[in-house]
This record gives sequence, C-alpha cells and structure tokens, in this order.
Amino acid sequence: MKRYSTVVMAIVGLTLIPGAASAQEHEGCFLVDSKGRVIELDELCPESGGVPPQAAIDGLPPVPGVPSSGASNGIVRVPIKYRAGGTPVIDVKFNSVQTFEMLVDTGATGTVITPAMAEALGVEKTGTAIVGTASQREVEMPLGIVDSIDVAGITINDVTVGISDALDLGLLGQDLLGQYDITIRNDVIEFHTR
Repeated sequence: MKRYSTVVMAIVGLTLIPGAASAQEHEGCFLVDSKGRVIELDELCPESGGVPPQAAIDGLPPVPGVPSSGASNGIVRVPIKYRAGGTPVIDVKFNSVQTFEMLVDTGATGTVITPAMAEALGVEKTGTAIVGTASQREVEMPLGIVDSIDVAGITINDVTVGISDALDLGLLGQDLLGQYDITIRNDVIEFHTR
C-alpha cells in the first residue's frame, strides 16, 4: 500500500507540474516601438553575448560602457538611507552637481527619473518609448538624456533615462546596476566588480 501511494503521488505530482512557459512574447533582447514593431537589440544585451555598438541607434546615445571610476578595491559600499516599501533608497548624483534619493530597483532595465528631477536637471524630452512596468504593460514614457549618473564614485555617462510622473522617487536601474554584482545588506549596498 505504501508503494502504491508513492507511485500515485509521483504521478499526481508530475501531472501538476506546468509545462515550460515563455516569460515574454519574443525571445532575446528587443524593444517594441510605438507602432508595435519589434526591434531586435541582441547586440546591446550582455546576456546575449552581444557587444554594444559604437554608433548611436535611432538618435539615442551609445549604451553606457564600463563605469569611468569607482570600485578600486573591487567593492564599493553605499549606505542605505532608508527603505520605501522594503526597497533600498540611496543618494545618486546626476550631472556631477545634484544629488537625489533613488530607489535601487534591480528589476528595472533602465533608470527612471521624476518630472521634478528632469526639470531640476534641465533634461529635455528626446523621445518616447513603450515600456512595461511592474503595474502596467505598454505604458508610453518620455525619454531624456542625463550627462552622468554617479553612485559613490561609480559613474556612467550620456545615459538615456525614462521620465515618469507615476513615481515619487526615481528608480536606479540596470544601466548602472547591471555592470556589477550587487549585494543588498541591512544598511549598505555592495557593488562588486566582475
């Protein structure tokens, strides 16, 4: 009877395991423009083995490269000021002059700033993108360019950012975070060079 129960449970368990599901509609790295066209971006995505192009794409600046400074000993520690809904908030300097509190969003592809931040930094709208957010799909978001984003000496330059009026704080995304292995501790975030 015990063996029969084990076999039945194994069969039931296999029956309840869902098949493989695709996490997104298209494979690889891509962007869907405002007309619904899929633009392949595999050469921009490090996980696809691509090498970022030297020239700008459709008027956007080149993809930021390796940060210009920071992590001399391999680890940069950045204090967490507080947490908003459990998400760490740190100070981030823009354009080498103004510091803003930003949410560290490891799930955000790029950095997103608020309209107030854009105004304070003099960021002009350069275009729009259709993006998916944690709460909505296919949201039209204005884009702008900041001269630099700096976190404790880790700097990237000429960065295209989203501008969202749905946020109270900006989101620091993978355009900077993705170049490091990140460890989020209780009171500090560690940026480990790869």
